[in-house]
Amino acid sequence: MDGSDFTLSKSRIAIIGLGLMGGSLALALRGKCAALYGIDADSAVLELALSQRIVDAVSTDPAALLPKSDFVVLSTPVPAILTLLERLPSLTQSPCVVMDLGSTKAQVVEAMSQLPANFDPIGGHPICGKEKLSLANAERTLYYAAPFLLTPLRRTSPRALSAARQVIGAIGAKEKTLDATEHDRVLACTSHLPFLISSALALSTPEDAAPFVGPGFKSASRLAGTPSSMMLGVLQSNRENVLNALDKMQDELARIESALRENDVEKLESLLGNAQEKYRKFIQP
Repeated sequence: MDGSDFTLSKSRIAIIGLGLMGGSLALALRGKCAALYGIDADSAVLELALSQRIVDAVSTDPAALLPKSDFVVLSTPVPAILTLLERLPSLTQSPCVVMDLGSTKAQVVEAMSQLPANFDPIGGHPICGKEKLSLANAERTLYYAAPFLLTPLRRTSPRALSAARQVIGAIGAKEKTLDATEHDRVLACTSHLPFLISSALALSTPEDAAPFVGPGFKSASRLAGTPSSMMLGVLQSNRENVLNALDKMQDELARIESALRENDVEKLESLLGNAQEKYRKFIQP
């Protein structure tokens, strides 16, 4: 089967979880598909989504809308995604593409591989967001120009890949394909470790320093504002990779501390110079 039989404009998309990511996805897809359904456990969130015409129909019960959908997006914290994947066979028997937006992929892809044949799964992870996670903070342009990582399974069909790419194109993101194991190794360094570093910075700063906080501290500690309910599942599902990243970070901090304790200005300058050079390579277009 090729991907020619999936057309975004004719599709009915269900988004489970209308927080920052799911809500922003709905805003970006509004008017670009045949129907857009919102599913969330919070009825107040659903009322807001309907009142702002973000979606066409809502329900707290996935079984009410999933059978009508041909593309299902799981936009919840990772533990909830894993629970939803277990429940999907009891919620719909209709054929559909299933894509998640989880921040870790190995466990999710493994769970997807166990789905019945009516589901056509593909892993997904948009590299964007902010620390305020509610629908009230959703933005139509949140995904624009952001990398959107896809982690296909062996069973992922050309149709599912085409469907995911059409969605990515419609929201203005930039598709990249990555193996699930490699995804988790890399994201431990570029996403999960920065959250822990921000948290450590917030924890280690005395409260009486608050009046003197400037843009440097604010930018370095911003991720500490992310609710732990979002990050605990990420850290647990990517525990070994995060621990490896922490080990490397502590090694570098130890080198910097040693140079400072020994008042070795030449060594300290070399370390900081190397860091600056590496930083520039990371942020260059």
